[in-house]
Amino acid sequence: MAEDVRRALDALRDPAVAATSQRFFKTGPGEYGEGDRFLGVRVPQLRALARAHRSLPLDAVVGHLRSPWHEERLLALLILVEQHRRGDAEARERIHRLYLDHARFVNNWDLVDTSAPHLVGAHVDPGDLTLLERLAGSSSVWERRIAIIATFHWTRMGVVEPALRIADRLQGDPHDLIHKAVGWMVREVGKCDPQSFEVFLAERYRRMPRTMLRYAIERLPEAHRQRYLRGEV
Repeated sequence: MAEDVRRALDALRDPAVAATSQRFFKTGPGEYGEGDRFLGVRVPQLRALARAHRSLPLDAVVGHLRSPWHEERLLALLILVEQHRRGDAEARERIHRLYLDHARFVNNWDLVDTSAPHLVGAHVDPGDLTLLERLAGSSSVWERRIAIIATFHWTRMGVVEPALRIADRLQGDPHDLIHKAVGWMVREVGKCDPQSFEVFLAERYRRMPRTMLRYAIERLPEAHRQRYLRGEV
């Protein structure tokens, strides 16, 4: 079955798409995706493959997750999310543990964003953020991104404390990809709890990296957004 998946991926590969992806995902020397390799398979095609192979055994999925090819790792994560959604409590916990054990292969922002809310956030008690705090303190930018993006699981249900706690922890992070992720998650808080959003920002926005702030306030009315940017809130 694993070979069937690889043959399907190989049939869909497109060198022109691969070249564009390698630029888009910053795979050059010193860039965040340095050395990553692309087949040139588009995301809708990967989602269709994930649905077709959602019954793939976990050991085979892990083999794909360890692949040097970006799209093969993304496909593995899409299959894990599908299996997690359909599984019972025991199966979901097994997938969660497998994901954490293989987090080093979840090594670009699209891989994190596709998987973290489902495979990490759903397993976190909002009253106990020990796991997310540990990930937020990691030396790996991808584990730190997992920590903040995982909170989206709870924010979508109106529980905003995990997002705000981890956003506060990562406010001083040096990496632009974390600035963007934190700003995005704070912005999502604003959609369901405007009061908590405004209180959080009012106490911190002057110290926030500019990119983080811009992402957080992106959907505010223009006049209000400009007050934040001028430091007048």
